[in-house]
Amino acid sequence: MPTAIRLQQAQLKINNQLFVTIDEFQIMPNEFAVIVGHNGSGKSTLAKFLAQKKAPYTGDYHNPFQQISLLSFEQQQQIVEQIYRDLNNDCVDPDYHGKTAAELILEQHNQPHFLAELAETLQITSLLNRAFKHLSTGEGRKVLLAKALISRPQLLILDEPFEGLDQASQAFWIDLLTALCQQMTVILIINRLDDIPSQANTIAMMNNCRLILQDSAEIIRQSAVFQQLCHAENSVYQAIPLPAETPQTLDNDLDFIFDLHNVNVRYGDKLILNSLNWQVKPGENWWIKGPNGCGKSTLLSLISGDHPQAFCNQVKIFGKQRGSGETVWQIKQKIGFLSNQFHLDYRVNCSALEVIVSGYYDSIGVYQQIPDSLRLNALQWLERIHMLSFADKPFRTLSWGQQRLLLIARAMVKHPPLLILDEPLMGLDGINRHLILTFIEQLISNSATQLLFVSHHLEDQPKCINRTFEFIANADSYDYYQS
Repeated sequence: MPTAIRLQQAQLKINNQLFVTIDEFQIMPNEFAVIVGHNGSGKSTLAKFLAQKKAPYTGDYHNPFQQISLLSFEQQQQIVEQIYRDLNNDCVDPDYHGKTAAELILEQHNQPHFLAELAETLQITSLLNRAFKHLSTGEGRKVLLAKALISRPQLLILDEPFEGLDQASQAFWIDLLTALCQQMTVILIINRLDDIPSQANTIAMMNNCRLILQDSAEIIRQSAVFQQLCHAENSVYQAIPLPAETPQTLDNDLDFIFDLHNVNVRYGDKLILNSLNWQVKPGENWWIKGPNGCGKSTLLSLISGDHPQAFCNQVKIFGKQRGSGETVWQIKQKIGFLSNQFHLDYRVNCSALEVIVSGYYDSIGVYQQIPDSLRLNALQWLERIHMLSFADKPFRTLSWGQQRLLLIARAMVKHPPLLILDEPLMGLDGINRHLILTFIEQLISNSATQLLFVSHHLEDQPKCINRTFEFIANADSYDYYQS
């Protein structure tokens, strides 16, 4: 039996100016441990350090585990980037869509029989032959868990594994992780205090790049620090900045913001959307919900102008049929957009300030001189999301949660007529989650903006929501319910 992981009087280097400080940290074999903290608190740095088994900058460190697996958002970004590099080649067959889920899982550990067992346990057998790039956020997370388990690790580290999973999948994962602790040690990294599983037996809390508390789950939950953080998550308010330019407006005589009639979308042999009908009227704010892989993101990409199959369907956006002459850029001028796929696609390494400004240009990155008015407006947003000191920092050097905050500000910065947010709060701690929800409420109540919002968390539903579009499983397809 391996001895415990121990880290004492240690500093973990983030960069030349920033370190994570650990006075004392210990994880016992077969323990189900949770590390929790706000965005930028240093918890992901600690997770990567434990996974890589590197020596700390200073301090004592003992890690007896030889086989360690890490699942994280950054890992998913790296995989997507590699897939894009593989596909961006003149020699690639146009019908090739990148590695399948099975190929990705087996690329370093070729154990097909064990994969078959894992796939059955994780309920992903139907995903194995699909291209990884075509999987939904939740489906991709399940595949990456299989990739993490295929090496039969002694230590499994999961950084925000529940983000993007529907509620049924979250409950399944928690039960699975509890069972896995019979075979290995599990460390869970999370932002949301209310996501801490009741089965966890130890909790470590991080704040401002320092481990501030570690003890049994029961003692931590009763601590004053934990109670103060729970209260802070529900008492956040900041006024959003006014736009630097006059917002785009829609024609006053529009009966529908968009109108989808008998829409069908197919990837290969898989039918994603089947005879879908949906109309959104002025003044409506919709919550879109459904299980992982049901087609929510595909539906929103039809509306945002990014899906090529919009042209072969009856899709009217802002009163005009797609393909009737209006360009995708004319559509994007009236939309603020964020999805997990867009986050993964934002691969340019511009500054934090330029990320927010790019919302005015509907681009990934900024490729022209920034007017003073837009620069000032971006600085106002950075101040509101508590990232003013990061204005000149490269986007790719920031934590996933910090990147997410910037992309939310980018989506909202021009006060668009239509705001499309697909799991926007993914990767955010409780305080930032409530901050963004107050931003959404202000934007909807103080402007002509309408909202399409996707989340698996009922507690994340903005108060302005007045309509619901739900995907309901029916055999091998989905029915669509509107209320």
